[in-house]
Amino acid sequence: MTTPAPDLPGSATASPSAAPRGTALRGNAPAGTATPRTTAPKTASTGTMPPETTTRLGVGLGWRSEIDTVVERQPGLDWVEVVAENICADHLPDSLTVLRERGVTVVPHGVGLGLGGADLPDPGRLARLADAALALGSPLVTEHLAFVRAGGLEAGHLLPVPRTRDSLRVIAENVRIAREQLPVPLALENTAAQLAWPDDEFSEGEFLAELVERTGVRLLIDVANLHTNRVNLGLDPAAELDRLPLEALAYVHVAGGRLVDGVWHDTHAHPVTEPVLEILAELCARTTPPGVLLERDANFPPPSELAGELDAIRRVLEGSTRR
Repeated sequence: MTTPAPDLPGSATASPSAAPRGTALRGNAPAGTATPRTTAPKTASTGTMPPETTTRLGVGLGWRSEIDTVVERQPGLDWVEVVAENICADHLPDSLTVLRERGVTVVPHGVGLGLGGADLPDPGRLARLADAALALGSPLVTEHLAFVRAGGLEAGHLLPVPRTRDSLRVIAENVRIAREQLPVPLALENTAAQLAWPDDEFSEGEFLAELVERTGVRLLIDVANLHTNRVNLGLDPAAELDRLPLEALAYVHVAGGRLVDGVWHDTHAHPVTEPVLEILAELCARTTPPGVLLERDANFPPPSELAGELDAIRRVLEGSTRR
C-alpha cells in the first residue's frame, strides 16, 4: 500500500502536532493556517460547473491486489473501488481488466491529494488521478477531505481539517481546481478522527454542506467513520446525517474496526460491527444510496466471510424504510 494508507489510523508516521493550527509551514499545512498560497483564493459556487447526474452503483467491494481473485469470484458484485495510488494507468492489473470486461464498474479512490491542505492541489497528483479515471472508464473519482502533508513530510494518515471559515474558503478553492482538472465528477469522503482541532466553527455535517453549496462537489459518506467519531469525539451520527445534503451523495463506505483503550481505530482489518450497520440503516432511512462499498485492507478473511458481510449490507438496504 502507498502512504498514506487509506483510513488506517495506526499507519501514521508523523504526529498531528507536527503541524499545529496557525503555524506557517511550507507544503500542505492544514487549510486555514498561515501558509501563503501562490494564487489568491476565489469563492467557488455551484454555478461554476455543470450539474452532475448520479451514477447507480449497487453493492461493491474494495479491490486489493492481495485478494484480486477473491474479488473476481464474489457473486453478485456490482462494482469495485481501487486505491488510485496503487495502480498505473498505462499498466492496469489483469484482475481489473477482467472485471471491466464483465461490465463491473471500477472507481479510483485517492488517498494522497490532500485537498485539505493550504497549498493548491499538486498538478501531477491530479493528472495521475485523472489518468486512472480515464483508463478505468470510471463514472467518478473520490478522495478524502483531509490534510496529509506539510513541509515535505508525509503524515501517513488522513488527518482532519480545521472546520473554520478560513479553512472552508481555501478548501473550496482547492476543490474547484480539482473538479476543473478531472474528467469525471469528484466526491469527497468524511474522515475518521482521533482528535479535533480547537475553535471549530462548524460541525462536520455543516462543513460538508457548506462545501457542497460552494463547489457542487459530491459526497462519499463513510458510516464507519461516523461511528469512529461518535466513539472518539462524542459526535451524534444521526444529527450529522441530518445536516448533510444527502442529495449530493455519490456512495457509501462500510468498514470494520476495533476499540483499543477506549479509542476506536478504523482499521479496515476487522469485521463490520452492528453499530456501523445501524448507522447505514439511519442513512438509508433518509435516502437511497446510489452505492454501498465494503472496505477491507488487511487481515483478509475467507471469501465466505466477505460474502457474509456483503449480504449483511444488502439486508440493510433491502430492509430499510424511507422516513
